[in-house]
Amino acid sequence: MGESDRAGDGATVLAGLRELPGGRELLEEAATHGDVELVGGAVRDLLLGRSPRELDVVVGGEEASFGDEAALFAQQLSSDLDAPVDLSVAGGDADAPAGTTSSHERFGTALVVWSGGQIDVATRRAESYSAPGALPDVHVGTEQEDLKRRDFTVNAIAVRLSGDRRGELRAVPDALGDLDAGRLRVLHEQSFSDDPTRLLRLARYSARLGFGVETRTAELARAALVGRALETVSGARVGAELRLALGEADAVAALAAMDELGVLLALHPRLRFERPVLEATLALLPSEGRPDLALLAALVLPLALRAQGDQRAEIVVLLDRWDFPAGDRDRVASAAVAVPRLLEELPAAARPSAIRAAARGVPIEGVVLAGALGCAGPALSWLQDVRHVHLEITGDDLLAAGLSEGPEIGRRLEAVLKLRLDGELADGREAELAAALEA
Repeated sequence: MGESDRAGDGATVLAGLRELPGGRELLEEAATHGDVELVGGAVRDLLLGRSPRELDVVVGGEEASFGDEAALFAQQLSSDLDAPVDLSVAGGDADAPAGTTSSHERFGTALVVWSGGQIDVATRRAESYSAPGALPDVHVGTEQEDLKRRDFTVNAIAVRLSGDRRGELRAVPDALGDLDAGRLRVLHEQSFSDDPTRLLRLARYSARLGFGVETRTAELARAALVGRALETVSGARVGAELRLALGEADAVAALAAMDELGVLLALHPRLRFERPVLEATLALLPSEGRPDLALLAALVLPLALRAQGDQRAEIVVLLDRWDFPAGDRDRVASAAVAVPRLLEELPAAARPSAIRAAARGVPIEGVVLAGALGCAGPALSWLQDVRHVHLEITGDDLLAAGLSEGPEIGRRLEAVLKLRLDGELADGREAELAAALEA
């Protein structure tokens, strides 16, 4: 049983779970099944008085039908959730039911997604690794085997949601003590070599929870990094963990922990973490910007500062290796590559039209990064004023005034906008049209 003798812990988790989105439905559905537990980070966070980001559930199963119980439970839970589906997560199916599920047969898992969040459902399993960094081989496991396959002791805690043992808390040795002490500890000596992505999770959890790293765990992490353990993992898995870090509430703290641990250096020798730059970048970033992409552009900026070579290509190759979506990849690469030029042109831009010319076509993340690196004045001018200035007239007005269709239309509109930005044109549609016809 491990450390399961703390009276009231299980009841605390059940009470907290009921107050969460989907928690009441989960408890009601679990009551109709014989073997269901809440496990992992959700239990950890509820014991800490925090609100979990998502809920992880395990159900018992049979080897001959591995994964069927998880899929069945997920489908039944999905029908219980009376909430509109979040189509951006559920695949965009307009006919999707209120709760949408997807499953992964190899690992016996299913995922319920709805507008209130997500619930991961897994068949209780054991894992083994055929080689360092390989995906695990899985099969139906016991309660203890399922806990022992997890990354850190504080995530190896479970609370029964069904049957006579409802409310019972189970944990691996040291789990509850580590939780009380605010300490991250791996479950066994081969943890980082089996799954090197745990190195990124170690940094992420340390930053998010404010936990320290247990001495032996720190030694094992350093040894794994020196031994190039991350090179045994696919770039897609590394990228998935990196995106989670960039999406943290305090992503700068997560990246700082990765830098201190040596993970960033292991990912690429020229990734750069500079806290003041990252914090200034986020401080300048307006609401329509992407904090995760702005931070990533700052990390890969040294690749764009190279004196020779195709800087954009190198960044694209790196982000492709990490399996970033093409749109995000191109936005980060364009932002980073534009920064060296912006650092030269923005300080010399004496007029608003010159600021616009320098920043034109650059992703907003690139402009704020240049601002964080010493061009705050012109960057703020562009962010707060210049980019919001638009003409009242359009090309249709010039065509109606007798001009022929072609590049000349765009040239005249651009000339008028320059006058407008620099305060050399009276306000109003008539003044703009007259200036365009005279341009």
